[in-house]
Amino acid sequence: MGANAYFQLVLHERGTFLQMFPGAGGEWPQLPEILNYLAFKKVNYDVAMLGKGYKSYGAGQLIPLSAEKMLPVAECSIIEISMDRMEARARFYPPSTGGRLLDREGIYSECRLQKVIFGVDDEVVEQFLQEREYCRDYVIARGQAVKEGTDAFITYHFNTDNRIRPTLNEDGTVDFFNLNLVQHCKTGDVLATLTPEVRGEEGRDVTGVVMKPREVKRAGLSYGLNIQLSEDKLSILSRVDGHVTLTGGKVFVSDVMQVTNVDNSTGNIEYSGNVVVEGNVNSNFSVKTDGDIEVRGVVEGAHLEAGGNIVLVRGINGMGKGTLKAGGNIISKFMENCTVEAGGYVETNSILHSHVHAGTEINVMSSKGFITGGEVVALSKIRVRTLGSHMGADTRVTVGVDPKTITRMGVLNKEVAEAQKNIKSLVPVLEAAKKKIAAGVKMGPDQVKQLQQIAATIKAAQATYTAGTEEMQQLKEQMTEGENAAVEVSGEVYPGVVIEISDVSMIIKNVVKYSRFIKSKGDVRIAAL
Repeated sequence: MGANAYFQLVLHERGTFLQMFPGAGGEWPQLPEILNYLAFKKVNYDVAMLGKGYKSYGAGQLIPLSAEKMLPVAECSIIEISMDRMEARARFYPPSTGGRLLDREGIYSECRLQKVIFGVDDEVVEQFLQEREYCRDYVIARGQAVKEGTDAFITYHFNTDNRIRPTLNEDGTVDFFNLNLVQHCKTGDVLATLTPEVRGEEGRDVTGVVMKPREVKRAGLSYGLNIQLSEDKLSILSRVDGHVTLTGGKVFVSDVMQVTNVDNSTGNIEYSGNVVVEGNVNSNFSVKTDGDIEVRGVVEGAHLEAGGNIVLVRGINGMGKGTLKAGGNIISKFMENCTVEAGGYVETNSILHSHVHAGTEINVMSSKGFITGGEVVALSKIRVRTLGSHMGADTRVTVGVDPKTITRMGVLNKEVAEAQKNIKSLVPVLEAAKKKIAAGVKMGPDQVKQLQQIAATIKAAQATYTAGTEEMQQLKEQMTEGENAAVEVSGEVYPGVVIEISDVSMIIKNVVKYSRFIKSKGDVRIAAL
């Protein structure tokens, strides 16, 4: 037996009695528990006799309950179920004298009778059978709690907040030109990931009532064109370089960015793909892209840079600071007070006080097409209706070679000449030292170190000489190709205009009409169209 206080019914010829056994601390069983047990087993007793006997009880005494004789009472348990029905506590009571003990099946049977049919703990049952401790609680059964599931959710791997946010500079100032408007993406970038829902598991209380988990929310990846679904269908990836947006829960990727204007509402634009500006590009703003740029309004003193082509429907008034730079072609209605650089051709109605460079040719052939003021350079050909002006604007056109090439040739000439000079002066020194060593002359550490430095200088000079001469040869070939370059004027060329073809030039002194300027016999000559 354990150390708990407990009581036992004693059946006698003279009636029914109660005997109490103190706990380890000498305390007696509590009267309310005795009354609860007697009611549970439906034992008749005299309240007055029980009350008097309990108050005056002495060790080993019997408390009379009634004069009635009754049959033996078996060992039993009273089970209390918690409010949430997830736990049942059994309190065991000894058999009366002559009563039988519970076995394992008897305990299970009592549980069922008291509506505990799920989660009975075999180990606790075995524990009681081993120690048979009365008037203490055994947690004999536990329910199985509901395991709630989790809702599906989507993780977006880009900023879904479309609110414009200026860039905060390191010095604490705010850059209102860079507003972080575009969410860039590259081919293969993971744009969103779906974490599927996890269904919950049913629970059951100790009375066997099934408890269902809540319904979980499902989710799916919603997307438009230029997006592919991963093999496991849990991620979406971009098929193209472009920009990504989330609209109405749907992911969109476009390789064409469209804006109304480039101004304070957008800030500078830097994008991988094509950019279409429906309106204007305001001064001091920039548009940079790996693709093409199309502006349907006017470009002011802004900077446009494209890996592909630039098309300006209404032209550019650069105000002396506007620039256009394209890896491909540049087409603009007009070009005024700007700097233009195209890897391909340039097509426009007019060029006024601008610096324009084209990798192939420049065409200014509208009915009023003119080039007035500034510098215009093309590798193969310049076609124009009117060149210069009667006001004598300083106008220079160059074909056959890029001035950058001439500048580069000058730099290379100096580098090659310097390298050749070093080689001629240092090689004899090194050769003489080698002969001395071969003759058995010993060199000190400082001399050896100096010779090593000389050898390294010669090697670097030889590398510079080789690379420089190869590049110069390539540039000379390009300049030779420009020998057939020409400037074609279908209208007038005004005095003061400088026409340069390859390495020769001509200053126009009188009005020339309907002419073709070519290089012939080492000079610029005028031929008929």
